[in-house]
Amino acid sequence: QVQLVESGGGSVQPGGSLRLSCVASGSIFSIPTMGWYRQTPGKQRERLARITSGGSTNYADSVKGRFTISRDNAKNTVYLQMNSLKPEDTAVYYCNVDVRRTSATTTMNYWGQGTQVTVSS
Repeated sequence: QVQLVESGGGSVQPGGSLRLSCVASGSIFSIPTMGWYRQTPGKQRERLARITSGGSTNYADSVKGRFTISRDNAKNTVYLQMNSLKPEDTAVYYCNVDVRRTSATTTMNYWGQGTQVTVSS
C-alpha cells in the first residue's frame, strides 16, 4: 500500500504565501508523476500542477506564474509553493501521485487526505 501525507496548509492574508508538502511512503518502486489539485464545495476538483520524475511541469492557467511545483525524488516528496495568494484560492488542496509499486507493474493512482488553505483578510 501507499500512503500520502500532506502538510503546510493554513490561513493567510491575500498576497501572502504558503508551501504545501506531500510525502509518499509505502511500497514504491517509482513515482512517474506527482501533482496538486484543489476543490471547493459544490465544484469539481481542479488540477493545478503536475511534475514528472524528470522535472517537466505543467500548470493550470489559474495558478500559472503564482504557484510552483517541485519534487524531491530521493524523499518521494512533492511541494507546491503558492505566492500572491487570492481569496479565490481558498480550497482544500490534494496531492495526487501515480506510483509504480514494482518494476513489473503498471502505475496506480493515489490521493492525499487534503489540506485546507484559507486566504482571507
